[in-house]
Amino acid sequence: MEHKSCKLPFVRLFYILFLSHLVFCQLDYKYYDSTCPNLTRIVRYGVWSAIANDSRMAASLLRLHFHDCFVNGCDASILLDDIGSTFVGEKNALGNRNSARGYEVIDNIKANVEKACPSTVSCSDILTLAARDAVYFAGGSYWTVPLGRRDGRTANKTAANELPSPFESLDTIIAKFNSKGLDIKDVVVLSGAHTIGFAQCFTFKSRLFNFGGSGKPDPELDASFLKGLQSVCPDQVDSDTNLVPLDSVTSTKFDNSYYKNIVNSSGILQSDQVLGTDNRTASMVLNYNKYPFLFLKDFGASMVKMGNIGVLTGQDGEIRKNCKVVN
Repeated sequence: MEHKSCKLPFVRLFYILFLSHLVFCQLDYKYYDSTCPNLTRIVRYGVWSAIANDSRMAASLLRLHFHDCFVNGCDASILLDDIGSTFVGEKNALGNRNSARGYEVIDNIKANVEKACPSTVSCSDILTLAARDAVYFAGGSYWTVPLGRRDGRTANKTAANELPSPFESLDTIIAKFNSKGLDIKDVVVLSGAHTIGFAQCFTFKSRLFNFGGSGKPDPELDASFLKGLQSVCPDQVDSDTNLVPLDSVTSTKFDNSYYKNIVNSSGILQSDQVLGTDNRTASMVLNYNKYPFLFLKDFGASMVKMGNIGVLTGQDGEIRKNCKVVN
């Protein structure tokens, strides 16, 4: 059964800036003001507690929101569990299995929200708010989030297997963003989320030892940085799951060091480093390297834009009582 969705082509900038309350598919900045007035406080405390216990959780919650919105739209489908052979979720898709984290944080927040406001707030809105608060608690910007999303009743593991990947070319990544109504600027800005979080060695190890089948490291990598990575990710299978901070300078702080690293030939993922050399993206990387506040401002705007992908509103979807299963 098809549900209505609302997708914003990036060319509708006028509407994004001036008519957001209409274009955002009935989303509203004050959507829960009367029905769940303590919502933002509950979510914020849940996110703060999770990050205080595990600093990596900020990046995990942000990534969870990204992986949700790029599959079926921002409908919390990523939170659904497999149910035997009758329902296949997205948690075991290639980009999520043994990688995506933070499900239990959203589940705990949802349980507290249900106590305060039963059957009122969607899991997708909670996930959207949690991603915003995760960035804020990591030292990033704070942006206002329009609310009123409803939860999807289906999941799509096939689509989740096609999430943008660090192994893909920039052209492919741009095309995948374009298909969601996001443009090249959004690619550069949202990639800046890699200023926090970690990568497993297998996602970039080929750059360290056999770049492009050459038998040599990627010549774009700074020599001292390369040596450090090779010590953490030696050329052997048992190092594949070792973790390396995506931003080795300020790994838990949401800032513009990601772009500084690219300029200094110290971007870990090939899909990150290429942003500094491609003529479509290099100037933006230089700008965000030079103007940190510009990056933080633009990141919030792109997150709002991404958070509007394929949302369900009105009578579409549902309000799940438990984020793991449909009602």
